[in-house]
Amino acid sequence: MIERLQGYRMDEQRCPLPPPLKTEEDYIPYPSVHEVLGRSSPFPLILLPQFGGYWIEGTNHEPKDPPEADQPPCPTSHIKLETNSTAKIYRKQFMGKEHFNYYTMDAALGHLVFSMKYDVIGDQEHLRLMLRYSFLLSLSLTLNVDRFYPVLYPKASRLIVTFDEHVISNNFKFGVIYQKFGQTSEEELFGNMEESPAFVEFLEFLGHKIELHDFKGFRGGLDVTHGQTGTESVYTNFHNKEIMFHVSTKLPYTEGDSQQLQRKRHIGNDIVAIVFQEENTPFVPDMIQSNFLHAYVVVQVENACTDNVTYKVSVTARDDVPFFGPALPDPAIFKKGPEFYEFLFTKLINAEYACYKAEKFAMLEERTRSALLETLYEELHINSQSMMGLGGDEDKLENGGGGGGGGGGGFFESFKVNCHSSFDGVPCLHSLKSSVNLHVLHTGSPLYMLSCTAPKCSINNHAYIHTLAYAHLSTPMHTYMPI
Repeated sequence: MIERLQGYRMDEQRCPLPPPLKTEEDYIPYPSVHEVLGRSSPFPLILLPQFGGYWIEGTNHEPKDPPEADQPPCPTSHIKLETNSTAKIYRKQFMGKEHFNYYTMDAALGHLVFSMKYDVIGDQEHLRLMLRYSFLLSLSLTLNVDRFYPVLYPKASRLIVTFDEHVISNNFKFGVIYQKFGQTSEEELFGNMEESPAFVEFLEFLGHKIELHDFKGFRGGLDVTHGQTGTESVYTNFHNKEIMFHVSTKLPYTEGDSQQLQRKRHIGNDIVAIVFQEENTPFVPDMIQSNFLHAYVVVQVENACTDNVTYKVSVTARDDVPFFGPALPDPAIFKKGPEFYEFLFTKLINAEYACYKAEKFAMLEERTRSALLETLYEELHINSQSMMGLGGDEDKLENGGGGGGGGGGGFFESFKVNCHSSFDGVPCLHSLKSSVNLHVLHTGSPLYMLSCTAPKCSINNHAYIHTLAYAHLSTPMHTYMPI
């Protein structure tokens, strides 16, 4: 009987092993580009690599028959430029207003920077809380800290807002690759030297041709002094965002270099690229060997250099890149004009933001964020102690003592009095040590709530919760919670 029960226990504890990693033999290969070109046209704009690894959007390019007279040249609804609104919360809700900042260390979460602000909305009192930590939490965790230290440095808000907004960029660089009919390799794509009238027309649609020498705008890594990356490029400004294009035919061509490393050095280090097709030849994403390129927007022209120019569009990205809008219409055909311009640039920028969520870039961002948060913590700590004339002893900060006479203690006591009087019962640093417990609750998304329990606070008070868990958060969480 005991052996049987033990056997049952063992069976209950067994769990299935993860499936083995797939090899090329496990996949049903897609047809190669050469196989497809051997068939009758029309060909798709994009072919997935033989063994996968990419997803594709926009596969129907057959115009409706008969064409709808009232159909707009490009769908203008649901065109939304992604923004990281979470990163701007501190600037909008805290900066320039009376609030308090704290910093501490947690054994599990590492460096933490915490902001708190008292608000009156209507006839209700609220606390607006904001916690910064270095990585995305995947499990329910409780903050296990003894105390939060007050930030006493007058210029701390500048340091904090710089950290919060380090993920916001108004500068973008995109590759532009010219693919002629029948070109199926990286060497052929980067070997193109001449620009056809259709390609020139498309480049003029993208932006302005600028001389690189002494160019004062965003240069996207191009040389504006010595001309080592060519003499001209294509540049534009879209909704106050500067965009520089790395055009394959405008980057230096090196005789005898089949790989054209000068060109690949720039385009291969972009994250998103446009592939322009003048004629019907499929593009395969793995044609270009790059660790950085994660998404391609393929554009194929019809009726070039006429009054009825149209563009067929397909999009492909690596499997770990989430879908990004705006969604392509069905069929994915656009008339040349301002509506398509708005759509295309929104798609490009959103593509780059989506690529940041891919594993490679997410890991890099986590390391960057962790390092920046540690730097912020150290700067707040050092400058706060300098303001008080304190040394490195934590007990001095806790007890309000300091060097350089008694001036530090007097300032600290004044800070505590002001804090208590401003919040009228809401605990400050001195009370946070014993009366406030902060819990991080997993919500199934990169956003996390903080539950705040403070026995000294009125039951009618509520808390606004904001958290900065990860750089790519796009939607802040506004939650009323009783405290």
